Amino acid sequence: MSPVSSKPYEIVERALELSRADGCVVIADERSSANLRWAGNALTTNGVTRGRTLTVVATVGGAEGTASGVVSRSAVTAEELEPLVRAAEEAARAAGPAEDAGPLVAGVPESPDFGEAPAETSPEVFAGFAPALGEAFGRARAGGRELYGFAFHELTSTYVGTSTGLRLRHDQPNGTLELNGKSPDRTRSAWVGRATRDFGDVDPLALDAELAQRLAWAERRIELPAGRYETLLPPTAVADLLIYQQWSAAARDAAEGRTVFSKPGGGTRVGENLATLPLTLRSDPAEPGLESAPFVIAHASGDDASVFDNGLPLAPVDWIREGRLEHLVTTRHSAGLTGLPVAPGAGNLVLEGGADRSLEEMVASTRRGLLVTCLWYIREVDPATLLLTGLTRDGVYLVEDGAVVGEVNNFRFNESPVDLLRRASEAGRTERTLPREWSDWFTRTAMPPLRVPDFNMSSVSQGV
Repeated sequence: MSPVSSKPYEIVERALELSRADGCVVIADERSSANLRWAGNALTTNGVTRGRTLTVVATVGGAEGTASGVVSRSAVTAEELEPLVRAAEEAARAAGPAEDAGPLVAGVPESPDFGEAPAETSPEVFAGFAPALGEAFGRARAGGRELYGFAFHELTSTYVGTSTGLRLRHDQPNGTLELNGKSPDRTRSAWVGRATRDFGDVDPLALDAELAQRLAWAERRIELPAGRYETLLPPTAVADLLIYQQWSAAARDAAEGRTVFSKPGGGTRVGENLATLPLTLRSDPAEPGLESAPFVIAHASGDDASVFDNGLPLAPVDWIREGRLEHLVTTRHSAGLTGLPVAPGAGNLVLEGGADRSLEEMVASTRRGLLVTCLWYIREVDPATLLLTGLTRDGVYLVEDGAVVGEVNNFRFNESPVDLLRRASEAGRTERTLPREWSDWFTRTAMPPLRVPDFNMSSVSQGV
């Protein structure tokens, strides 16, 4: 079978031509990726992949309302394109009226590059990074450390076309680096991670220096019991917690009394002060270094997304402004239900606290507390309070009189990110960071370190 075309925009146009539905949205995602893996101070594998996914949304009107059908498939051939469109139409006819039904978005200016070939990554993205990584291997080997890790870069070109005339395109680069340093006997382990658009801003030698320092800290082992400790959370840990909070911030769920953002007695907590510090949590598609799609790309409908909103322009939004809850995530439909402004979810998240102290400066002013490296295995315990549980990993360190004095055991924690914002006593300098737990799903974040005076380390963990 022959491919439909090497040009995604032609696939979109042809699918729209084939559509017999009352309305149609076609989304073509063209992906290319490159990766490097290493273990024991030596590269082990590298690879390049390419792929295409086509999503067709058909809408069909009826006496009881408009229904929608969504079908997605990979590697669609010319012979398979029309059956894909028909399958979406059949799914719409078989479905009941869509609760989020509304007119498809119209009137958005066409992307000037809609008719151009997709962007592609290649191993060349590592041209500057790989030699520096080799130097880091040599230095680690000389210092008695072993480096393990993974570098990944992906470019996704998304083309959105609709029967209302939208022709939009967005190119999204996404790069992640995870680097583990281990002692030769594997008794000590440390982790650093970075998010990047092009690997031009990643310095493996500097990252190895961070790992060397943490492994040196771990030469002294201190056992501590569970309890509440003053804790310094680095940007990566703050990102993991606030991403989960943002995923739980759908306005409709809050209005129906199902989340931490529900107001007792009915309604939402929009307008309430959530933080003592003047913290602002925001999203902006044009945020420098964290650029994301400037319009809605919805492959499916849910409480926080609607296929009927595809192509809707995204504006900067403050979710929390100087401690006050300003917005919850809304589609056009849920905004109508809740009476809140339209505020779709965006592809980045930034927390700012107005301060400029580094994590190192915050450590230096700590009398006694814990310094966490990162969090993992985060799971929800109670949606009503957004109580989360999870584990620390790859280094928890004891700080006394402004200096790290050793590594302590890992812990299981039980905390709500919403409550942490209320209790945080200090926020440091905001910087781009890679969330460790959610790095496969959400990478474009900038967070400050936070000082929490009474972080709940609920039990001791044997995790590494």
